[in-house]
Amino acid sequence: MARTIVIGDIHGCYHELALLLEKLKLRPDDRVVAVGDLTVKGPKSREVVELFANDARFSSVIGNHDLALVRHWSDRAVPLNEAQEETFAQLQAPDDRYFLFLSSLPYFIRLKSHVVVHAGVRPGIALDEQNPDDLIKLRTLGPDRTSREGTPWYEVYEGPPTVLYGHWPAYQPRINAHTIGLDTGCVYGGQLTAYPIETGEVITMSAAKAYSTG
Repeated sequence: MARTIVIGDIHGCYHELALLLEKLKLRPDDRVVAVGDLTVKGPKSREVVELFANDARFSSVIGNHDLALVRHWSDRAVPLNEAQEETFAQLQAPDDRYFLFLSSLPYFIRLKSHVVVHAGVRPGIALDEQNPDDLIKLRTLGPDRTSREGTPWYEVYEGPPTVLYGHWPAYQPRINAHTIGLDTGCVYGGQLTAYPIETGEVITMSAAKAYSTG
C-alpha cells in the first residue's frame, strides 16, 4: 500500500533525512510531505532542496525560514539573520533554481482527512481564509502569534481536518485529538520525525549532532 509520510522540520539536516528515508524503506509509490523549513541552520540545505525539487514523490509547504530566503531573493533590502545569510549564500546558483523552487511552495497541502501547514491554524477560521502569517508563525493565541507564552492554538483547535505541523520544537511529537506537531528539534540535536498517515506510526532518526543552538 502506498504511504503518505509527513516529516517534521528538516532545516538542512540532509544526513538525518537520508537515514530516516532508509529506515522507512521508501518505495516508488510513497509520497513524502514536509512541514516546511527545509532550509537554514543545518549544514546541507542545498542537498535537501535538490531532493525535494527533483523527486516527484517529495513535496513541502513553505516555512518561515524558507520564506525569508525567498523574500530576500526578491528584494535584497529584506534583512536576513546570520543563519539565513549563510544558507542564502549556499543556495546561490546562476539560474536561481533553488529560490524559484522555494518560492513555488504552498502555505498548506490538503491530504484527505489531514492538512499540512508549517506552524498552525487559527481556530474557527476556514483554511482558505487563514492569515499566511499564522500558517508560518502561529504558536499561541495572544496578541503575539510568535510567543511561546499563552494558550497554544492546538489546545483550542477542534478539527476536522487533522492538522500536521512543525515550527515549535519539542522532545517528542505533540499529539492532540486533531493536531500532531512533528518538529522534534533535529537541527538542535534532537530527532527527525516521520508520520505515515495510513499507519499512524511515529518513526524517528536521532541527529548526529546539534547543528544550531537556536
